[in-house]
Amino acid sequence: MNTILPKHQMSEEDIKLQYITPSILSKWNREKITMETRITDGKINLKGNFVFRERPKRADYILYLNANNPIAVVEAKDNTHGVSHGLQQAMEYAKMLDLPFAYSSNGDGFVEHDFLTGQEREFSLEEFPTEQELVARYKRESGLTPQQETILEQPYYTSQNTYPPRYYQRNAINRTVDAIARGQQRILLVMATGTGKTYTAFQIVYRMLHSGMKRKILYLADRNILVDQSIQQDFAPLEKVTHKINVAKDDKSTITSHEVYFSLYQQLVGDDDREHFSELFSPDFFDLIIVDECHRGSAKEESRWRRILEYFQSATQIGMTATPKETKYISNLSYFGEPIYTYSLKEGIEDGFLAPFKVINVMTDIGEGWRPRKGQRDIYGEEIPDRIYTNSDFDYNIIIEDRIQQVAEEITKYLKSTDRMAKTIVFCATEDAALRMRDALAKLNADMMKKNSDYVVRITGGDDYGKGKLKYFISVSSPYPVIATTSKLLSTGADCKMTKLIVLDEMIGSMTEFKQIIGRGTRLREKEGKTHFVVMDFRNVTRLFADPEW
Repeated sequence: MNTILPKHQMSEEDIKLQYITPSILSKWNREKITMETRITDGKINLKGNFVFRERPKRADYILYLNANNPIAVVEAKDNTHGVSHGLQQAMEYAKMLDLPFAYSSNGDGFVEHDFLTGQEREFSLEEFPTEQELVARYKRESGLTPQQETILEQPYYTSQNTYPPRYYQRNAINRTVDAIARGQQRILLVMATGTGKTYTAFQIVYRMLHSGMKRKILYLADRNILVDQSIQQDFAPLEKVTHKINVAKDDKSTITSHEVYFSLYQQLVGDDDREHFSELFSPDFFDLIIVDECHRGSAKEESRWRRILEYFQSATQIGMTATPKETKYISNLSYFGEPIYTYSLKEGIEDGFLAPFKVINVMTDIGEGWRPRKGQRDIYGEEIPDRIYTNSDFDYNIIIEDRIQQVAEEITKYLKSTDRMAKTIVFCATEDAALRMRDALAKLNADMMKKNSDYVVRITGGDDYGKGKLKYFISVSSPYPVIATTSKLLSTGADCKMTKLIVLDEMIGSMTEFKQIIGRGTRLREKEGKTHFVVMDFRNVTRLFADPEW
């Protein structure tokens, strides 16, 4: 082969063009090959006020069984490197993408790593395996059953309005449908907040329905907003076959005509503690149940969804959560088993799919180790007992006007120095504390309240006005409300895409709750100007970041 340049002077692109691409194309259909495939978006870095993205990870070649299922990755290097020089990089990408085969080449030949057997081998350019050979090896080495093969061939839902799955979503979908095809009945998926759990659930449901493996599916959540968000957004393509259960209105004789059912667990077991699900459905009615945010809830809540799952125990059950372990003693792992796939907040930030954050610790005059002046009074005019107070006291055991004022001033000062229209969530100790904080912030931001009286709103479970404003607060297009003071309502689930400031002014007991709160800020909206967020901590709770599992 006479080339213009000697091989050792060629660039990596030359080597690909002259040697590697022809070798692969001689054995594979070009429709089943992608080149320079972007795997990640590239981590967003914060240096002071400067924000920039690192280069995304790209695979030189990816070979596919079909559109859903890549099977191999090939990394190319120029000829000044050895033939195996790119193998570790290829293996890293293959592990990320859940692929069984990784290859490296420098234009002289190939080195293969087979993840199914652990074996490596080197061979010439002419000996690259054909599509049929590789598929046959994959089926043989992984012990695929006919049912698994049927599922493998099922396409994802695609349209002009849906994006193709990101690599980790595809991994989660493929592992789940594969586990179901193998007959696994209890499945746990752990995916960080903001990484598209509902989209992943939708694609699993779509493939299950279209393969005919599952015909009646129940999607359980614990907040109306989560159910409605799911129906209107990710599950919209299935609207003709979906139904939101309404215990008061549903008729037992007609409710069975749908395919995908949505419900709150609180509805299925009412406040009267009646098991309404058994009045509407027989125990074997559903063959797949998905539990959204299955980490949540008190023992009482937990027992509610537990009773539902135990009643429909013949169904395959998938738990989806951002945080698998509640405590050392209580965990949803005990019900669903170890996760079949985990994609963490840290991985999401590293890959550039989630927004990074910086922490500002704020020490107020009235904080950890504070002692009152003689005769100092609380908000109710009562004299404050003379002792040393900690962060766990303020707004819980003792309410001090000066402290509320200081916190509100710090928040206002920060917003004035950055962006007064930055969506902000202030997490307060109680609903009453959220009201006091709302009032203090409203006074300090009277100029903004004059422009729009919803500049600051309390959004809590017991505040009907605030709950009515929640959809506007989480809307990307609606500028108001700007600041939401809350107790627990916004700590989980609500999809606040534009949150740029999270203020911690409550004590947080569990790592789970902490991660959920941080998750309110991790969604990226670069076109709208959101690349990162700030955590302002008044209670030193960010020490939880020191947890080795974080």
